[in-house]
Amino acid sequence: MPERRSRPVPPGVQSDLFVDPAVPAPPHDAPLAARMRPRTLDEYVGQEQVVGAGRPLRQMIEADRLPSIILWGPPGSGKTTLASIIAAQTERFFAELSAVNSGVADVRRVIAEAAERVKLSGRRTILFIDELHRFNRSQQDALLPHVEAGTVTLIGATTENPSFYLVAPLLSRSRVFRLDLLDEAAIAAIVARALADPERGLGGTPVTIDEETTRTLALLAGGDARTALNILELAVDATTPAEDGSRALTRDTVEQAAQAPTLLYDREGDAHYDTISAFIKTLRDSDPDGALYWLARMVEAGEDPMFIARRLVITAAEDVGLADPQALPLAVACQQAVHFLGMPEGRLALAETTVYLARAPKSNSAYAAYNRALEDVQATRNEPVPMHLRNAVTGLMRGMGFGQGYRYAHDEPGHLAPGQTHRPASVEGHTYYVPGALGHEARIEAAWAARRQPPAPGDDAARR
Repeated sequence: MPERRSRPVPPGVQSDLFVDPAVPAPPHDAPLAARMRPRTLDEYVGQEQVVGAGRPLRQMIEADRLPSIILWGPPGSGKTTLASIIAAQTERFFAELSAVNSGVADVRRVIAEAAERVKLSGRRTILFIDELHRFNRSQQDALLPHVEAGTVTLIGATTENPSFYLVAPLLSRSRVFRLDLLDEAAIAAIVARALADPERGLGGTPVTIDEETTRTLALLAGGDARTALNILELAVDATTPAEDGSRALTRDTVEQAAQAPTLLYDREGDAHYDTISAFIKTLRDSDPDGALYWLARMVEAGEDPMFIARRLVITAAEDVGLADPQALPLAVACQQAVHFLGMPEGRLALAETTVYLARAPKSNSAYAAYNRALEDVQATRNEPVPMHLRNAVTGLMRGMGFGQGYRYAHDEPGHLAPGQTHRPASVEGHTYYVPGALGHEARIEAAWAARRQPPAPGDDAARR
């Protein structure tokens, strides 16, 4: 690991203001993932879109001209590793906090030390805060003026969308870099490096792994480098060595070492919202197989089944609508079935409703009609109810004209009162409902068009 460069300590000044906290190398018996943590940008695998050659963040790190940044990405994507690389390569003092167990007092202490440090030696401070999204508003507000003034350069690591978890002023003063789950090629490169490294990795133990087994390992790791190395280490330990001491990893051994991989899912985080979004959009696109995939992802990750059921009810009303009027009662029945049965049996009702809604014809005509009506309501606000539509239950009301001129539809031919208005004059004639052309809605419209035709002479009684 490159040595930290420290400045001379001014006479009479506490030295711990200027000497970076020691970061000891992991012991020989530490987990493989800890031993193989990259130490330089050249060792850092993946995230080429962020720290690849010529990318702005890499240039800023190498030139020690780093602004405040937010590293946003899922677990195992390399956020903390990248921060430690910056610590090794920067000329600045590196202070570290975890939002899980730190508070405003800790932030103020680090800020005070940073201010004293720059005053006495001119050396600036990088403040790395892991799990930054766990800081509440007051804790983030305590950071803001010091980030803005440059007292510290913030590096925040978060698994959650900064747009939802960080206050706008702090977010506006930081650059956000999105880190993705590692792809199969990146995981394969990390595994190959660990197997070849005789100092920190498994290079002292002859291990062979074929392409198929590597692909299986990468799949089971789910884009998480730490998980991949943990599986590799367990698989090597579980493999009986041959007479010459070599070990040949097999797909079965890797799968057994991985056990049941944990799905990347947080019922209150990005995965929750991203997965339900994918589920809804797939239903809307009438793809039952895709929708069942996302359903299974949510159910197996422990998502609240009632949350899924509620989304099915919303989809039935918003996206299927009048193209299949049975979709809504079916979705409501699904919600009741899940509530009554519980899990795991409730997943059968969820699956059945998912397939039905995916295959059903789609119409958002009612949803769009409401929004059009809402626009008029917001534009006109308190328009009075037309007199002929008002309630007229007392003599006083009737004497004031309430209900006067109202035509009772059941007394009219075809149970229709043509020409009778039903809205304030300012919005009368505006069209809100535009029927769709699919499924039951098309049949409803055809029947409605026929019903609106004038009755044939002498046919009034038959149509009453």
